[in-house]
Amino acid sequence: MEELIQPLQDTLQRYPQFELPTELALLLALSWLGNFVVKRILISGIFRLLKASPLSEHSVVKDFSFISRLSNVVPALIISTGIGYINGVPDALTIVVVNVCNAFVILTVALAISSLLDLVNSVYEQRPDARIRPIKGYIQVVKIALYAVALILIIAALFDRSPLILLSGLGAMAAVLMLIFQDTILSLVASVQISSNDVLRVGDWVEMPQLNADGDVIDIALHTVKIQNWDKTITTIPTRRFMTDPFKNWRGMQESGGRRIKRSIFLDQQSVHFLDAEQKQRLGRFKLLKDYLASKQQEIDDWNTQLAEEGKEPVNTRRITNIGTFRAYVERYLQSHPGIHQQMTLMARQLPATADGLPLELYCFTNTTAWLKYESIQSDIFDHLLAILPEFGLRVYQHPSGMDVRALSAVLPGRLENSGQ
Repeated sequence: MEELIQPLQDTLQRYPQFELPTELALLLALSWLGNFVVKRILISGIFRLLKASPLSEHSVVKDFSFISRLSNVVPALIISTGIGYINGVPDALTIVVVNVCNAFVILTVALAISSLLDLVNSVYEQRPDARIRPIKGYIQVVKIALYAVALILIIAALFDRSPLILLSGLGAMAAVLMLIFQDTILSLVASVQISSNDVLRVGDWVEMPQLNADGDVIDIALHTVKIQNWDKTITTIPTRRFMTDPFKNWRGMQESGGRRIKRSIFLDQQSVHFLDAEQKQRLGRFKLLKDYLASKQQEIDDWNTQLAEEGKEPVNTRRITNIGTFRAYVERYLQSHPGIHQQMTLMARQLPATADGLPLELYCFTNTTAWLKYESIQSDIFDHLLAILPEFGLRVYQHPSGMDVRALSAVLPGRLENSGQ
């Protein structure tokens, strides 16, 4: 290189006033030319080869930004090398330029490696098992370490000192660094536990009421987990909170293929009674109750025949109730319903009576976990049961409303007025 520069310098020495500006302009032009050649020719050729290869159909081809970043190293290397051959530049300025160029090269390489890590994460996310074991948190940890090392090397390059001198002083700053990176360390531990124990995945339906989060996990990073709530808002939660706070993950329900229905109909207890012969005959028309009524009546008759003389009194005998018949109808209705999962728990049961009536609870699972279909199946079931209750002589309990008071006042106006006085 000296053989090429020396003749030019000999020529410029005849015109001292133009020597320094001309050499600086030539150096800058040479660095610009190097940058142009690398970016416009070399990198463009690489991208053309990638587009012509089978990788062109892969979406990650657009993410090769680390190659463009590395090309910025070329002009910095040209300037740091060429500044030493220019006459008239003070030694102190030469050292500063070289140090700045070296620091720029270190920063550029660090950014290029960071872009390469993003590319690795993008490629990994396209794997089928990426949602189960994301690596974004680990990538971010590597980036933090990369930037920490780059920062030390940049400071060492700017001050023209050995990086070991800076590293030796880090021991005294360990406590401060632990305090500064406390959240990062806790988040790293939480990320490892979440990944190793398969606690959380992208796409899981998560419910955390204390943080007003109820929706799908859309991103798991080192420090935060993003949840898109059902109202389309985004809740950002620190990763470590998923190891310290309780939350509900609905993944088990989604993977089981069935979603639970656990809902009660509150019956008016005053409408509960024994069935007479006419009611038995009327309910016998129900396809779902024909076998039940026959078998239940046979069971009761066998029981009553053992009572002998005592069985002549109705109070001593067993009889079929309307609420028991309705409960049997509900169970058989669920067993024949096409939207109910028949391999999971299915029952209709009575709960302890309350001031709001006698709860008859339906406990079963739909054969789908889709929200809209689940709500549709559940609504159809209760629509039917509420409408058919009068056939059993039962009533749904509800608190008196304004219409009830008006109806009562129309029937008994005098009594209500007297009671009001």
